[in-house]
Amino acid sequence: MGLSPLAVLRYRVPVRGAGLDRFSMSEQATATHTISVLVDNEAGVLARVIGLFSGRGYNIDSLTVAEVDQAAQMSRITVVTSGTPQVIEQIKAQLGRLVPVHRVVDLTVECESVERELALVKVSGKGEARVEALRLSEAFRARVVDATPESFVFEITGNGEKIDAFIELMTPLGLQEASRTGAAALARGPEPM
Repeated sequence: MGLSPLAVLRYRVPVRGAGLDRFSMSEQATATHTISVLVDNEAGVLARVIGLFSGRGYNIDSLTVAEVDQAAQMSRITVVTSGTPQVIEQIKAQLGRLVPVHRVVDLTVECESVERELALVKVSGKGEARVEALRLSEAFRARVVDATPESFVFEITGNGEKIDAFIELMTPLGLQEASRTGAAALARGPEPM
């Protein structure tokens, strides 16, 4: 069994003192964070944000972008990434220094938030597998958005874990393909970002 991305990595660090060569355990936690970035809606902004991540070797787990204020020409970029607390702080600081960026909020630690993802999942099957796929879709509150005698396309929304579980259960029932939007997230409460 491999370590999950949220696993705590431990390593031995020498401790000086009393002439003894002792070691202590130090922890460096890697966690997934959802970062919301409010930017000018102009050409090249997304390329700059992605360039910041790729140029420094940071991974993007999910990326969504959409215009959120047409009058002010503002867009929201929602990035899901993983890293130690120091790496996440460095990402936020570097994003904040980009010229078209107006605000950077780590929705994972700075506030309570609502996060959802949408997926379209195509499943082919006949007989009992088809019936089981329909039964499971009801349990997950997935909607059938396309049906043929041999296949279904389901639409499902929820957090990433829910969608992962749905896809995993559909695999032995004839999963053909899946398309996911990536995370969309907002802070809870009445205040805007």
